[in-house]
Amino acid sequence: MTLSRRRFLTLSGGALALAATPGALRLTRQASGRRVVLFQGDSITDAGRDRGVKGPNVAAGLGTGYPLLIAARALAEQPARDLQFYNRGVSGNTVPDLQARWQADTLDLKPDVVSILIGVNDYWHTLMGTYKGTVDDYEAGYTALLRDTAAVLPQARLVVLEPFVLHCGVVTDAWFPEFDRRRAAAARVARGAHAIFVGLQERFDRLSRQATPQHWSSDGVHPTPAGHTVIEQAWLQAVPY
Repeated sequence: MTLSRRRFLTLSGGALALAATPGALRLTRQASGRRVVLFQGDSITDAGRDRGVKGPNVAAGLGTGYPLLIAARALAEQPARDLQFYNRGVSGNTVPDLQARWQADTLDLKPDVVSILIGVNDYWHTLMGTYKGTVDDYEAGYTALLRDTAAVLPQARLVVLEPFVLHCGVVTDAWFPEFDRRRAAAARVARGAHAIFVGLQERFDRLSRQATPQHWSSDGVHPTPAGHTVIEQAWLQAVPY
């Protein structure tokens, strides 16, 4: 079968338009073969996951939050790729807690993408009197964590999600401006490690003018399903996996 010049140009233009879409670019950029994506952090990431599940891509093991949403979308949209998603978030964790379990819960998995959301407890627990870490402690520990990760996994893509809170529930005026200093520290850590930084606070602040803060977070810290979807969307826009 032969193609007219007009028909050829029409088909070629359609192919180029498809290749120019973000999804197509993501598909063409990624190498074939196994791709391991790991989510790390505290209760926001944990999201009630079953810690007895060790394998990837199991709904119970991914929890009910943004890691499950991201994995579900990616696995549905790119079924031909060998994508493996793990969630190792642990409720209540601070940066020192991550450091204590980093070898087994991160480095041993040899992830290609390491996504971390940590920082709320590094301040919240100081208010409760159960932790005495300062902003400097948070920044130094976080910096060391990413430096050590890059040394062991030099090809891994590092992703830092901005810690965020909404002004409702347990989050009162007493949180500010001290909590904002943790946010700024997380941004500096990301820049220093050449990590992707996923901003979340400004996004939630903007959305809280469209609906109440409680629509996005029941207590100011833990996202509702709508809040987890906000994180999912921000992550997928920022991170090539």
